[in-house]
Amino acid sequence: MARLRRRISSEQMAERTGTSRKTIYNIEQGSPTVSIGSYLQVLFVVGLEKDLLKVAGEDILGRKLQDAGILTKMRAPKLKKKAI
Repeated sequence: MARLRRRISSEQMAERTGTSRKTIYNIEQGSPTVSIGSYLQVLFVVGLEKDLLKVAGEDILGRKLQDAGILTKMRAPKLKKKAI
């Protein structure tokens, strides 16, 4: 929506970010396969790069877990191999 509000075509966005139109399309669809750098380039072009600071600004669940002192294992336990 930010791109459309600024009347920037997908072709112009691709040119300004140094990516392809397909990458711009994937970003707008929320594709997890696009690099974070490409997302940042798009945010920069539309002037919303500072909004990235809001991503985990209010991590209510995380703060509650931290306050409760709940510890989590660093890694999942290794699976035991089955005998064939």
